[in-house]
Amino acid sequence: MDTKRLILATVVSALVLVGFDYFMPQKSPDSPAPVAAVADSSHQNSGSVATTATESGQDAVSQPDVRLPVDAKDVQGSINLHGALLDDLVLKQYHETVAKGSPLVRVLAPAGQPQSTRVELGWLSSDSSVRVPDSHTLWTADGERLLSGHPVTLSWNNGNGLTFRIRISIDDDYMFTVARSVVNETGSAVQLTPYSRVLRGYTPEETGGMLVHEGPISVIDGRMTEDSYKSLRKGSLPPTDVSWSRPGVGGWNGITDKYWLTAVIPDQKEPIIGTYGYDAADGTYRAGFIGQSPVTVAAGGTTEVVSHVFSGAKEVKLLEYYQKELNIPDFWKAVDFGWFAFLTRPVFYVLDWLNTHLGNFGLALLTFTLIVKIAFFPLATKSFKSAAAMRDLQPKIQAIKERHKDDPMATNAAVMQLYRESGVSPASGCLPLLIQAPVFFCLYKVLYVTIEMRQAPFFGWIHDLSVPDPLNIFNLFGLLPFDPTAISPMLLLGVWPILYGLTMYLMQKVNPATLDPAQKRIFGMMPFLFTFFMARQPVGLVIYYCWNNLLTIGQQMMIKRKHDATSTPGMTIIPPKAKPGKGK
Repeated sequence: MDTKRLILATVVSALVLVGFDYFMPQKSPDSPAPVAAVADSSHQNSGSVATTATESGQDAVSQPDVRLPVDAKDVQGSINLHGALLDDLVLKQYHETVAKGSPLVRVLAPAGQPQSTRVELGWLSSDSSVRVPDSHTLWTADGERLLSGHPVTLSWNNGNGLTFRIRISIDDDYMFTVARSVVNETGSAVQLTPYSRVLRGYTPEETGGMLVHEGPISVIDGRMTEDSYKSLRKGSLPPTDVSWSRPGVGGWNGITDKYWLTAVIPDQKEPIIGTYGYDAADGTYRAGFIGQSPVTVAAGGTTEVVSHVFSGAKEVKLLEYYQKELNIPDFWKAVDFGWFAFLTRPVFYVLDWLNTHLGNFGLALLTFTLIVKIAFFPLATKSFKSAAAMRDLQPKIQAIKERHKDDPMATNAAVMQLYRESGVSPASGCLPLLIQAPVFFCLYKVLYVTIEMRQAPFFGWIHDLSVPDPLNIFNLFGLLPFDPTAISPMLLLGVWPILYGLTMYLMQKVNPATLDPAQKRIFGMMPFLFTFFMARQPVGLVIYYCWNNLLTIGQQMMIKRKHDATSTPGMTIIPPKAKPGKGK
């Protein structure tokens, strides 16, 4: 039975690793577009921001961009005054790679860029005689740039008695506050409906596979909804391009990547309708909300609607801060902690606390793994004792099988009787594994989905725990000036994956099992195969598995030494004789 458990554990581990390698695309572009493509526009035309308002209908594409620079503590970019679009934003604290001079991560990029993502804030009217601003509208600004703590107001007059204003402010992180107001000087009441939406003009490569959700995401009325780009393309209904909608009060809606999120957030007391959609004509995905009913602007009156826009890194504590301060429901769920979030989140908090005190995420990971091993040491001891007892019973079990080889029912009855008389439970060796598995899966999940490990350094040549080991044995660890992966992605094998294979080999030696020749050959290949599987995974995960294997080896040696020192020969148990007429 201990052999079967070993085989089962190895097969399950292989399936996990193979499945991970299959479902997790390895190329992981963190940034939708190069910063240089748009960054210069953040500062051009800054002296012509207060341009005379142009009537709606003017073709903005045919005109040079008029932009309002944005420069806050953690972000920089610009607002396109044609349409009042948030379409140019990079994150000051995050680079695409750890290489010197690597571009900053871009989260918003204008239409026309290869990987465009932008936010649109607007009004709708069912009355065709009421002119509302659109993507061609040229707004004016009352300042030269948007800074943290220094809001800017954009204005546009429709020429028929309505003045639209957008007061935009930004905090020190990634949250914009948007106050839209309408001044009605038409002499009669006007009904308008506000809307906000995120527009993505391309289909991104999903880097998280099945482990991390990427695409449209929302929480409305306390219910979280996640959709895929593929389902939006299949489900959109022309000409509305809406494939999903949900009425509710408050909430949030947007598009998420593995580490980044752009979301629109309505007033949490306002009835809204959340929508997802896809426009096949221009290949644009949409996620946003619209008011459930029009807002009435009385003659001579002013109406204001306040909402928020988040565009930045999915830092766990920051999302929780916004959730508390702005009453945004379940905003932390933008980080895909999964079905076991009740366990995954505490694992993250422990790792984050250790990282804060140790100053190194890799050390935090090693320390956490050691703590878990110590906590589960009694279970490991029980599992080892059970396995040892089962191994001691194997000769007797084999004798029973020979005795009743023509009667399976008698064999099972005799074996179960042997278990009862010996005080051994076949399941006791598997139970500790089942209890520990969720903890280590949650740790695995945290390492993969949270931005806190992204580009976190370790020691030596490891400058980013979230990417594969950069060294490669196939170019003699950098001594030969070529990239073997350009020939084949399989030609990637770093130092840490090799160390992982060695630790797996040592584990097999520490835990000998009675195997037939075919099984021995299969198990002998496992360290080699797993080494190549792990070579393409984030090196932080490989380091974790190496350390876990080493701890397991030490743990098993300690338990075995203690067991051998305290164990005493047990009494010989004679299998019961077969009943007359059964067996031989």
